[in-house]
Amino acid sequence: MSADRDGRDLEAELASAAAGQIGIPVDAICVGCGRTRVKRANLEEIGQHPQADPISLEATDCTSFKHVCYRCGSATWWNPVAVLTGLLEREQERGVASRDDTPRDRGPVEVA
Repeated sequence: MSADRDGRDLEAELASAAAGQIGIPVDAICVGCGRTRVKRANLEEIGQHPQADPISLEATDCTSFKHVCYRCGSATWWNPVAVLTGLLEREQERGVASRDDTPRDRGPVEVA
């Protein structure tokens, strides 16, 4: 288990469908409800060059991004608080591609 200081299982959050499927793992706060969750965001979404090295990024380098918040029931803005380089490095060691330079906008998001 990979947990942060709040006792959250970051690996489980990243593996969840709610984290998304494309992009680097970031810990982010929903501006709607204040919940902190692991989300995936591609580099362009967080204001970075698509070829930037995500391992060297700091959360303060990143801009807010849109992602689904299931608690709010809609797509909301999320503010990155940490780039989860440990999870990113583990994915790279396992050969899991977390970087994808293709656009994420795939149409409207349906929330159950």
